[in-house]
Amino acid sequence: MAPLIVGGEIRVPGDKSISHRALMLAALATGESRVRGILGSADVHSTAGALRALGAAVPTLGNELRIVGAGLHGLRAPDIPLDCGNSGTTTRLLAGICAGYPFASQFIGDASLSRRPMRRIAQPLESMGAEVSLTGSGLPMTVRGGTLRSVDWENEKSSAQVKSAILLAALVGGVAATVRERERSRDHTERMLRSSGVAVTTQGDAVSISPAESLSAFDIDVPGDPSSAAFFAALAALAGGGSLRMPGVGLNPTRTGFYDAVRRMGADVAITDEQEQGGEPVGTLVVTASGSLRATTVGGAVIPTMIDELPLLACVAARAEGTTEITGAAELRVKESDRIATVVGNLRTLGAEAEELPDGLRVTGSDRPLRGHVITHGDHRLAMAFGILAALPGNEITIDDPECAVVSFPGFWALLAETTGGSREARHRERSPRA
Repeated sequence: MAPLIVGGEIRVPGDKSISHRALMLAALATGESRVRGILGSADVHSTAGALRALGAAVPTLGNELRIVGAGLHGLRAPDIPLDCGNSGTTTRLLAGICAGYPFASQFIGDASLSRRPMRRIAQPLESMGAEVSLTGSGLPMTVRGGTLRSVDWENEKSSAQVKSAILLAALVGGVAATVRERERSRDHTERMLRSSGVAVTTQGDAVSISPAESLSAFDIDVPGDPSSAAFFAALAALAGGGSLRMPGVGLNPTRTGFYDAVRRMGADVAITDEQEQGGEPVGTLVVTASGSLRATTVGGAVIPTMIDELPLLACVAARAEGTTEITGAAELRVKESDRIATVVGNLRTLGAEAEELPDGLRVTGSDRPLRGHVITHGDHRLAMAFGILAALPGNEITIDDPECAVVSFPGFWALLAETTGGSREARHRERSPRA
């Protein structure tokens, strides 16, 4: 069978993490903010809808948004529950914002989100003076905010969502906060707050915010999502020839662990046209087919820099020589699915050799054809990761719920089909995110 040859230039959609934060901070700013290139995924639509329910003037999502902020204290009590869909970022960050307001907000979500742990944000918010009521350990969740007090919090899970919830609660509540982490989590919130005039400092393992009277409006181009670009970087690395260029991709060092890992595996990943936009490093990724990849080991401090890409790395490892081991990634068990169990189970179904670890997994690669049906449990990143394997010649892989990719990457299947020459494996239908 002829090998897959890739080529040309593709653009991935806007960064999901930055899109969420841009909407939230624009709603809290004083004046009109302009946001271009925002991701129109289902998760970001959930953030927009929840902000509207809080009285923010968020227009219909499009390529360029003008958002007139309500100010730090201008949101109002919602008349309806805040429906966060499948988005943990929406839930946890908005919970921090709502903790600074003297009203109650109820958070709800889909079945997957409702199972995800929320006590990790309830504890620091309660320490600051908010009241948080949970259903078990998850949603529905009610946050009753009010007068907050300063906090110095040890973030045991190195979670950017927990850290951001604390920083945003302090911002709205007009108090100081310090968050300490053993391993550095993604820092988009800190960068965006600084660019809007808020005093945020980083020293060693601690991030601190000082009380602020206001948040300045901003003008931002959302960079391409490095987590989305990773799928096509993997495709190019696994291809039989050619290269792919992806301009305008965010290269925040707290997000690029996957690219470092595949370089160690032998992938040719180059960066050109580096610049800074809105406090974030941006550049062009050029990934050239390597011909063959070798196994690697990842763990420790690098895990937070590639937590969303670990299922993809496992799929790449199924085509690399040797045994790849991922450890220190227990957080994968409480994502949209138990990503450790689900990835290992699906790889075995397809005929790959894979083993669960308590906090990770091992995958031994081979070049034999992979065949079978992937069960995603509605997890968008699993659908796309296995979609990359499905697009490789010789494999015969079907995916139960390709439509779930719309949560983070609308148009993924069409772009994959275009990049692979319209291969049968890459053809899937997907819904549009709700308006």
